[in-house]
Amino acid sequence: MSTLDQAIIGNCAYGALVNRQAEITWACMPRFDGDPVFCALLGSPQAGTGWGRFAVELEGLARSEQFYVRNTAIVVTRLYDHNGGAVEVTDFAPRFEQFGRTFRPVMLVRQVRRLAGSPMIRLVVRPTFDYGRSLPTLTQGSNHVRYVGPDQVLRLTTDASVTALVDETPFLLEEGLTLVLGPDETLPSSAHETGYQFFEHTCTYWQEWVRNLAIPFEWQEAVIRAAITLKLNTFEDTGAVIAAITTSLPEAPDTGRNWDYRYCWLRDAYFVINALNRLGATKTMEHYVRFIINTTASSSGAGLRPVYRINGRDDLHETIAHGLPGYRGMGPVRVGNQAYEQQQNDVYGSTILATAHLFFDERLRRRGDQALFRRLERLGEQAVAVYREPDAGPWEFRGFAKVHTFSAAICWAAARALRAIAVKLNLPERAEYWRARAAEMETTIRREAWDETRNSYMASFGGQDMDASLMLLYEWGFLAEDDPRLAGTVEAVERDLRQGDFLFRYVHEDDFGRPHTAFTTCTFWYIDALAAVGRKEEARELFERLLGCRNHVGLLSEDIDPHTGELWGNFPQTYSMVGLINSAMRLSRSWEDPL
Repeated sequence: MSTLDQAIIGNCAYGALVNRQAEITWACMPRFDGDPVFCALLGSPQAGTGWGRFAVELEGLARSEQFYVRNTAIVVTRLYDHNGGAVEVTDFAPRFEQFGRTFRPVMLVRQVRRLAGSPMIRLVVRPTFDYGRSLPTLTQGSNHVRYVGPDQVLRLTTDASVTALVDETPFLLEEGLTLVLGPDETLPSSAHETGYQFFEHTCTYWQEWVRNLAIPFEWQEAVIRAAITLKLNTFEDTGAVIAAITTSLPEAPDTGRNWDYRYCWLRDAYFVINALNRLGATKTMEHYVRFIINTTASSSGAGLRPVYRINGRDDLHETIAHGLPGYRGMGPVRVGNQAYEQQQNDVYGSTILATAHLFFDERLRRRGDQALFRRLERLGEQAVAVYREPDAGPWEFRGFAKVHTFSAAICWAAARALRAIAVKLNLPERAEYWRARAAEMETTIRREAWDETRNSYMASFGGQDMDASLMLLYEWGFLAEDDPRLAGTVEAVERDLRQGDFLFRYVHEDDFGRPHTAFTTCTFWYIDALAAVGRKEEARELFERLLGCRNHVGLLSEDIDPHTGELWGNFPQTYSMVGLINSAMRLSRSWEDPL
């Protein structure tokens, strides 16, 4: 049975998942939103024939262990049999500096070596194409196998027996072997030499990248792993940061809440860029801001979409991939995301807040200027025009629309940011204009979203439902930490939405019924709000318990079952890892504090 006991590898061109038995269960090639050539995570296509997997199988497997090479995106899986035999599988996607640029080929390297005894292994390489609908045609040479699909060809170069590989016959592992899967190109050297050199260079790259991060005094291992994961969800060619590398992992069992998250949501931009800023990952942050500017510039006149492809296009028509049965048979498997058609008014605020860093961060190579400010002002005018209009909200309801407090408040925050930018650029008339707009919006939100009887802000204007996104009113500065309305809202949210250690997004019925799992990042928002209202020790204790919900290699998915702690939803989720980073930064003791 598939679980989310998986590790992610990648190189900012593509990503893959490796389970605890050393099987590649998910890998989209040639990029994140491409064809999942390994798709066993979503069930075996072709009526259970076992295709869609890349496995190193140890006969008589008794147990396994898995971990990352310290401060890298390189995964090591050790397999042990019942007779004292053991093998080690090292998986990575090459990434390093070469010839003055970053080398990040769409290539997967697997190194297998004997640790002990006389282990018998079997190599199983069964890629599929067209979302499980097409099987490859195989051709082979003396040291490689080609897997020919309708639209792409993969070449596996190896120093293992090609016959044993193609026929999937077990053999005694005596010497180490290397498997290099990538485009249909000849390697410049042997598989062994290529694997060895690429490993050394990739290990050095990641450890040097981590050395330059700004991290808190406490919870360093957790933050480093979250930072690397965030980096792995970056498509470096355009700068886009995706929500997750997977599609259609259910938010909860048998609910139909299966979505394709291999795209870039503008709403996420604010949170992701803030996290990158706190980490000091300014190059990645700057690339993401560039993607946002380019994407929004191409949307002039048509309004902003909530979500875009990693190439900046918005053609995300949603279809069903009938060739795959789904995670644990829980289909459907969706390709594309209907949310791109929705009205989500928060996108204007998110875009402005994300781009505002260019005007205030002196470290960045590109600085904001008056021309960019004028472009942001046009988005600001749209934010003012729509902030009181119904939309699908932050949770992308498909069946109804309301005036969501989240959307209105982030549009207000954008107006306030535009005022600050105008002050920075010495444009007093524009500063006064945006001050007045923000004041008008603030008055409206306070009047329409506050419920005196509940002593809390509500999820929508005039509504009666609670929403975890209300915790962000402090994040954006709409409520100060000593404002009694913040304390009242926190108490109301925890009464309605907290179950055990977890916070639900909401508990009212939506298009698919009532939610059954807690949205992971909402609990981090709640932790931040607890600290803001003076409940810091309680926040720290809850944060520690939430860290305990990470999987065996420190990753989090979109959702958590509040009763069992099992991870659900797309994985690993950028939102969740960003929440971990931000909370750790806020809660950690200072480096100057005594030990």
